Amino acid sequence: MRLFRKRKSKFYWYDFTVRGRRYRGSTQETKAERASKVAGLRLAQVMEWTDPLPKKPSTLAEFSERFLNWITDARLESQTKRYYRNGWRMLKATVVVNMRLDEITNDYIEGLKFRGSSANTNCALRTLTQMLHKAEEWSLIGRAPKVKLMKEHGRSLRLDDEAERKLLAGANGCKWRKRTRNLFREIVILMRDTGMRNQRELYRIRIENLDWENRLIFVPDSKTPEGRRLVPMSSPVFEILRERCSTDRKAGYSHRSARRAGTFAR
Repeated sequence: MRLFRKRKSKFYWYDFTVRGRRYRGSTQETKAERASKVAGLRLAQVMEWTDPLPKKPSTLAEFSERFLNWITDARLESQTKRYYRNGWRMLKATVVVNMRLDEITNDYIEGLKFRGSSANTNCALRTLTQMLHKAEEWSLIGRAPKVKLMKEHGRSLRLDDEAERKLLAGANGCKWRKRTRNLFREIVILMRDTGMRNQRELYRIRIENLDWENRLIFVPDSKTPEGRRLVPMSSPVFEILRERCSTDRKAGYSHRSARRAGTFAR
């Protein structure tokens, strides 16, 4: 190990190599004795991370098989699993897929480019972050780099009277069956009047969660814990659900599908 001072720095710096990789940095100390101790701690830290039996680190593509198997077996929400798989789909289209895990640094990650919005880019970056953290957890790399995400902009589009009119007019121009057009109209009204999320909330309305007397919809499961709530029914929503949920049905989805549970029938 070499301990030295730079020309315009008041601190001592360390410089050493472990397993063919060079480590160089400031000790943030002005006294040689304290600087030597800091450098020694840094060396011990690196040695702890380093496998005593040198081996060639796997590439991101090789590591992905283990990561995807972990996603399948882990106790993650189905949406989270889908999110990571989509992130990997974008990552494997870049050159980072052929890089060794220990070569993927902050500087390189910041240069990655992905198509689409900031949210799309962050999906790939979050997936890469999770992959590198798992590689660190499984002792395949010393420490996972910190990944800086892009700034995302919130949704600005509102489903107002004009938007609803355009949506329904567009639906009328499609070559849909009358039953499909009516279903689309119901979805638009339910979305606007309840504010419920599509897949996990709106498409999973169950009869046993409808309070007809107080005109309330109970949402038992949502994206966040705060999403578990009671949603009031407007008059149009009440009429739609009453028509869909006949008196002889006491349980089940309000809009039944012959193909898949939890989705609207077509």
